[in-house]
Amino acid sequence: MPRLRQVPRADADPFAQQLYQMLFGDRDPVAAPGTATGTPGNWWTVFALVPDAFKHTTEGFQFYRSPKRKISAKLRELGQIRAGWARGSQFVFSQHCKASRDVGLSEAQIQAIPYWQIADVWSPIERAVLAYTDCLVLMGGRVPEEIFTALKADLSDEEILELTYITATYEMHATMSRALRLEYDDVDERVVEIAAPKGASTDVMSMVDKKG
Repeated sequence: MPRLRQVPRADADPFAQQLYQMLFGDRDPVAAPGTATGTPGNWWTVFALVPDAFKHTTEGFQFYRSPKRKISAKLRELGQIRAGWARGSQFVFSQHCKASRDVGLSEAQIQAIPYWQIADVWSPIERAVLAYTDCLVLMGGRVPEEIFTALKADLSDEEILELTYITATYEMHATMSRALRLEYDDVDERVVEIAAPKGASTDVMSMVDKKG
């Protein structure tokens, strides 16, 4: 379950009510969860806790899908899907596998997202976008000049700004989804101590250290 409470239909503000109707039909998404894509749908019901934040973030979806955007949908999705993978969000990655197919990424490209560095399925600009995404997500925005030069060889300044904004937004979504345990990111921490057998030594290195 999410770490924050969800807003049932009866308590939702008019904007959330409208989105609930679009996504869930006449159901109360808290009492009867589930979206058409198979997700629980609790991203929507948790974000509805703060109506203006909910409106702000959903307007962000409209922003990146707007026909005003100069960055291509394919390059945009490369940033989004890799941001989900790199930040470790099952939800963002899974959703953007689907979106990536819609904009023309091949199955081979989608499968290669985790190991894009050694895959031979990318054009030079696609490789530059993936490298740039890793700089944004994994290096906190530290971008070697060579990567930026590769972007500028194919993209306008406007396209790079749009790509940066959208990719960084989806890093935020991935981080929030994990922190709040939303959708497919409602998982327990897997890096935990595994108990040793009863009576075993608590100092494993003493078994290989002759001085132990």
